Amino acid sequence: MTHRPVAVVCLLTAALAGSVSALCLGTPYVAPDRLAQTLGSDGLEGVVVGQLRFPRLVLAVVAGACLGAAGLVLQEALRNPLAVPEMLGVSSGAALGVAAPLVLTLSVPLAVQPFLALGGAALGGVLTLVAAGFGRSPSAVLLTGAAVAAALQAGLLVLMVLADQLDLQLIYRYLLGSLSGRTWDDVTGLWPWLVVAVPALVLCVPVLGVLRLGDDDARTLGVRVGRARVAALAIAVVLIAPVVAVCGPVAWVGFLAPQLARRLRPDGDAGRLLVLSAACGAVVVLCADQPARLALAPVETPVGAWTALVGVPVGVALLKLRGRGARTEVRVAPAGRYGAAAGPVRDGPPPLLRKAER
Repeated sequence: MTHRPVAVVCLLTAALAGSVSALCLGTPYVAPDRLAQTLGSDGLEGVVVGQLRFPRLVLAVVAGACLGAAGLVLQEALRNPLAVPEMLGVSSGAALGVAAPLVLTLSVPLAVQPFLALGGAALGGVLTLVAAGFGRSPSAVLLTGAAVAAALQAGLLVLMVLADQLDLQLIYRYLLGSLSGRTWDDVTGLWPWLVVAVPALVLCVPVLGVLRLGDDDARTLGVRVGRARVAALAIAVVLIAPVVAVCGPVAWVGFLAPQLARRLRPDGDAGRLLVLSAACGAVVVLCADQPARLALAPVETPVGAWTALVGVPVGVALLKLRGRGARTEVRVAPAGRYGAAAGPVRDGPPPLLRKAER
């Protein structure tokens, strides 16, 4: 408990440092005390900061928030911390939907690309649900999703073999996820999807809280578990597809952000964890984009490479720490009526939750 305010302060500090770095660092360099003046100017610095760096910052925050929220929705609905878009065929399907027209030399307007990504993500999600029996078993959904994701990634590899050299470079950079060259048009293209996704997230929070109790208890409380999982996957698709269409599949943010959120708020309910996971996802993508811009300047590396390189080991470490903490939190119960200790009692969820976790 005592470390929670420190962790929140560290999160806010990372967000502030990432924002200042995103706007100031690079060529040309802009001093932090001149940012306000530069944003309103018509010179080179004003154009670079206002038309290139600032929309890239906003896009990183919005994309990270969407991926973090989608990751938490999937993990809570399937009650598994490894239930991430990359393991359920959603991200691979969205990437396949966007990459296929590049290889087939089809002229597709930018406004249509989110719909292609949505169709591909929906295809991956539907294949996973159909093969797993429409979400009757969380473990079956996860294992089937991993197989569907592998099949869709194989399809992407076939497309890369068929592509010519120029298209291959574009597809390769796209599949790693990149924020390079994004403008305000890319940012505004996400708002219509957020108008649909945010109310859906608010409505699904109570259902996610009930699903945490387990399938049997959720059914007892009147929740149709299979339909709830289908709805959760649909919400995740709406969150992920437009981000993949604009930025490419920025990998493993949906895995790392929920782990950070649970570390900051171990006893949080579904609503608080959803907000924290979105905030952590935004900070992760924003901070990862800075080495992507500057580490090998003037050459930019894809931001998805950094989120995967750093996010996977950090997320696994947080997952292990969480499991170790759950095993070691043991207290001694007060002495019984005749002075005998009642034995060790574990701090944690009530027996109903432990039954569901088993």
